[in-house]
Amino acid sequence: MAEKNKNLSRREFLKTSGIAAGTLVGGGLIGGLVGYNAKSTDTKPAEPSGGGGKDDFRINRGLMFFQNPAEFKVLAHATERIFPEDDLGPGAMGLGVPYFIDNQLAGNYGSNSREYMQGPFYKGEPTQGYQTPLTRAELYRAGIAVMQEEANKRFDKDFTEIEDEQKDEILTDLQKNKIPMKGTDSSFFFKLLRSATLEGAYADPIYNGNVDMAAWKMKDFPGHQMSYINEIEDEDFKKIEPKSISSMQH
Repeated sequence: MAEKNKNLSRREFLKTSGIAAGTLVGGGLIGGLVGYNAKSTDTKPAEPSGGGGKDDFRINRGLMFFQNPAEFKVLAHATERIFPEDDLGPGAMGLGVPYFIDNQLAGNYGSNSREYMQGPFYKGEPTQGYQTPLTRAELYRAGIAVMQEEANKRFDKDFTEIEDEQKDEILTDLQKNKIPMKGTDSSFFFKLLRSATLEGAYADPIYNGNVDMAAWKMKDFPGHQMSYINEIEDEDFKKIEPKSISSMQH
């Protein structure tokens, strides 16, 4: 049994458990899988260019928030370790998750403009939600800087250049709050990053994640259908090709 679990990839766990069918995921579960012994593959995920060229992803791939390509690449590699590519399908990079997060940070999500962000600031409890004076945009920049600093300090390389196991080591220490961060706990940043990674993987492609609805296809999730009236009475399972909200505009 131990040997079988050793070879179980994170993606297989998600698929067979049915836990990550949407963006709402049980507290702490996915983060606990960082460092889990994922299957090794010979295929490296495509490096995100951020340039929006003809060989880049087919939908909007212009960066809206990150102006520094190095920052964006650190983010991309971190999300790929949380949601890695394996034999079942693409990982975070292939699904466009880094672009989803970039686009979100450029709007109200990144500026916390719809949330109360005035002082005084006291250390909050885990049950109290967002508890830092930093906006999400500031928090991501701080977290990316910390991941880069830890990679330089521990392995004398940039975060994007270290081995997957070394990236997992840093991410796991973030999750366990073992790495100091100014203005917040590193575990809070990791929780935010993990949630955003899953949201980008499973969101409607109209938000620039879930490229080609590949994450939905892995879950046999039908997406946004106009109606199920022709299938609702059928007792047999129906596998339906997923549709994006964008398909309803035609």
